[in-house]
Amino acid sequence: MKPETEAELAEMVAGLTEPVRIVGGGTRGVGGPEAVLETAGLSGITLYEPGALTLVAQAGTPVADIEAALAAEGQQLAFEPMDHRGLLGTSGTPTIGGVVAANISGPRRIQAGACRDFLLGVRYVDGMGQVIKNGGRVMKNVTGYDLVKLMAGSWGTLGVLTEVSLKVLPKPEAVATNAVHVASAGDAIQALSAALKSPFEVSGAAYDPQNGQALLRVEGFSDSVTYRTEQLKSTLSLIGEITDIPDPTELWQGLRDVMPFHGQEGDVWRISVKPTDAPDVVTRLEADQILLDWGGGLIWARVPEGTDLRARLGAFEGHATLVRADAKTAETLDRFQPEPTGVQALTRGLRARFDPRGVFNPGLMG
Repeated sequence: MKPETEAELAEMVAGLTEPVRIVGGGTRGVGGPEAVLETAGLSGITLYEPGALTLVAQAGTPVADIEAALAAEGQQLAFEPMDHRGLLGTSGTPTIGGVVAANISGPRRIQAGACRDFLLGVRYVDGMGQVIKNGGRVMKNVTGYDLVKLMAGSWGTLGVLTEVSLKVLPKPEAVATNAVHVASAGDAIQALSAALKSPFEVSGAAYDPQNGQALLRVEGFSDSVTYRTEQLKSTLSLIGEITDIPDPTELWQGLRDVMPFHGQEGDVWRISVKPTDAPDVVTRLEADQILLDWGGGLIWARVPEGTDLRARLGAFEGHATLVRADAKTAETLDRFQPEPTGVQALTRGLRARFDPRGVFNPGLMG
């Protein structure tokens, strides 16, 4: 099923007699029912007001189309969404609806916020085939119950997005990246934490153990970037040797897309923790390969196929999400961190309200 309009989608959903798997561009490899409901046919930017920093697009609009339109006006998506294709070995085209549904947010999240923080409004079809509108198309019109943020990160379990309204930001005039050479994850977290606690507005803070580098990005006006990077060098000079990374755009795109894991065998997990807990968690993971982002708050881990990483970690404060695995492992282990009993009850109640027939992505997220 591939509707071309919102009305056609609503009619299809109302007539469903079996559960469906909701797919945008098909780049994230989410399993589920054989019956597929695609949103790629709902495509196009319906409103763009550069002066108001707002953009409205149908859910199936390719992210590349949106980024091109924004770039022509010197603007960008602040939350820097990841492209999963290289990591998961998938094809297809990333869509803005898929980004919102999964709340995909890249390295700039530590400064600007997540995808959900830039959502102004949504339109979606619920499990009964009703078209629901929440929020607004511009910042001054955002009112009512905040279903907007509820839909972000719900992975299509509450409704099928048809349109999203976003706040966008100007592209920075200059970008600079410093690499602090460190010997361990502990030293890296020390450097990243010191930079993030400073007043110098770091917009990227990652650790690549393969190169032994804690990476720090600063963006903004040229003079400001020059001043802040020099101050950071002074602040971090006692932790390790510091070098400048020329033309860092590809570096941060690679970190965003977890490029060091591309083409490597094994399962991939995404672990969210307090940055200060990261060194201990990394040790307990015993992973074949790791990569840290968000100042250490996001850990990517590659482990042998079939590894139950949650069992290996034991009790910890955070969430472990299975991002890449074969069908058998994905069936055995929950993709998402199991919820506490109270939260699980809330989740089930929400799904029963939004999708009383249970037709959207059954088995996903509990």
